[in-house]
Order: sequence, then structure tokens, then C-alpha cells
Amino acid sequence: MSRRFINELGERENLDDVFLVSEKQLRANRNGNLYLQVRLADKTGSVNGMMWNANDRVYNSFNNGDYIQVQATTQFYNGNLQLIINRIQQIDAARVDESEFSTLGTNDIESFSTKLTGMLRGISNFHLRNLAECFLIDERFMEKFCSAPAGIKNHHAYKGGLLEHVVSLMELATTVSRHYDDLDPDLMTIGAFLHDAGKIDELTYERDLGYSDEGQLIGHLVMAVGLLDNKVKEAEELSGEPFPQEFHLRIKHMIVSHHGEYAFGSPKLPMTLEAIALHYLDNLDAKMHSIADLLETDANTDSNWTTYQPALGRKLFKGLTS
Repeated sequence: MSRRFINELGERENLDDVFLVSEKQLRANRNGNLYLQVRLADKTGSVNGMMWNANDRVYNSFNNGDYIQVQATTQFYNGNLQLIINRIQQIDAARVDESEFSTLGTNDIESFSTKLTGMLRGISNFHLRNLAECFLIDERFMEKFCSAPAGIKNHHAYKGGLLEHVVSLMELATTVSRHYDDLDPDLMTIGAFLHDAGKIDELTYERDLGYSDEGQLIGHLVMAVGLLDNKVKEAEELSGEPFPQEFHLRIKHMIVSHHGEYAFGSPKLPMTLEAIALHYLDNLDAKMHSIADLLETDANTDSNWTTYQPALGRKLFKGLTS
């Protein structure tokens, strides 16, 4: 029998399927009894899993990033689907069809990469195009950029998600720059490209998604500025000309301010037209992707409405069922 993917699961279903496991924790309830909490994923999303009356033997029988066979029952808890696990068994990765755990296929990645390259090499300003080329010819950078997720839980939280998000954002930036004449379209393009570039090393994504030590200690905003500074030096060596200081400053500002608010980890508020536009477009792309995913994967399949979404403070209307 073919597997049931996470976005196909409803309430009170029994399943026996393979998942990619992460975030395993052995915790104690109020009575001191141990239970296991894990995050289980496939290509359609992830779900929380709970195993009551667990112990060290069960906890140590697998590692984060392993594939595990799970026997479980589904249930709703606080409006979200979770799995109540009865049995867990680690399985050999060689027995797994990895396409069932990859949101984007090889053809998708190649298509997004081609779009990215075309937009960067279409930049009009010589200095900014030369800077972009220094990133494009860096094979190690591009390999990581095309593999990294954009996050580990929120929007585009899968391998290749960073590339997909950045290409979408660059396309939005191009459209908006045509509408507002005062925006510099080349700065918008390079800013959209580099705003999250630090995530290639902030996050870990060889198998399961997580944070590197450097990512937790420094964060992708500071890391992206470091990447930019190094490539500016390379661009100057490649061209034999100094890189314009104001361009360098404006791109750095777009990177460090794109979260938009101090409360969201932005060390500076956006203070240029391009930085303000980038912040709102980045937020738009992230929100639209997350909400579309909620609508598609909602477990409340018999209703015109999703379950209540605490992060949004509302339910979402899915449309009238036929």
C-alpha cells in the first residue's frame, strides 16, 4: 500500500509509515513519567509526535536525521494534528525513497538556479553585476545556496527553500521597481539576493534541519554582512577598480534591516527606500507561502475553514466545498 503523506492525514487515523525525525527530546510529565517528543517530516511538511511511557532505550535507538518507521494514531491537539506513537524503529536509509522527503526535485532546483543566474547577470550597473558574478562563480557558495532551507519551521523550511524564496523575492522586487521610479532596481535585485545569504551557514541541512553553532552564536544577518565584505574585496580584484562605498553601505543596510522591527531581531530599522521595500516584500513572500501551505495541509478536511491558527490569531477560509 502506498504511503500516506502528512498533508493527507486526518484525525483518528492509524498509520505505519516512514518519516525523517528531528528535535527528539526525552521529557518528564508532572508525575515524573518520561515521554518522547519528536518532529516527523516528509516532503509535504512536518508534524509533532509524542510517545508516552518512553525510556532511555527508546530515546537512544535513533538519532536526529534518521529515517524511522512509525506506528501511530493521529489526533488534534490545540488545533494542530499530532501523532501518538506506539512504536518506533530506525531503518536503513538505503531502503528509503528519498524523493518522498524532498519538497523540491532536481529539476525544480535547476529551474530556480537558472532564473537566479539570469536575473543577476541582467543587472545594469557594472559594479553590482560584477559583485553578483563573484558569488555566481563561487561553486561552494552556490552549492550551499541552492541546498539551504530558508528556515527550519516557518516559511520555505525544506532543502532548496532559500533558493525558491530568493527567486520569488527577486521577481517581486523587479515588479515593484517598475512601479516606483525612485527605487533602484539593481540595488533591489542584489539586496533580495543577499538578504538571507547568511543562512547557508547559519542552518544545518545535511539531513534534518537545525542551527549550526555559528548560526546560534552570531546569526544570519551578521554572517551575510561578512559574506558581502569578502565578495566586495574579490569584486575589486576582479575589476581592478574600487567598489563604490555607498553601494556597499546600502547593501549592508538592506541586509541588517530586512527584519523590519527591533522585536523581530533587526539591529536597525529600514532607513532607505530600497530597504523599506525589501522588508515588506520579504514579509509578503514569507507570509503568502506560509498561509498557502496552511490552506493546503490543513487537517480539518471536512470544513470550509482551517483549524484555529494561534500564530495568526484566526482561522482561514478555504472556500466552499462542492
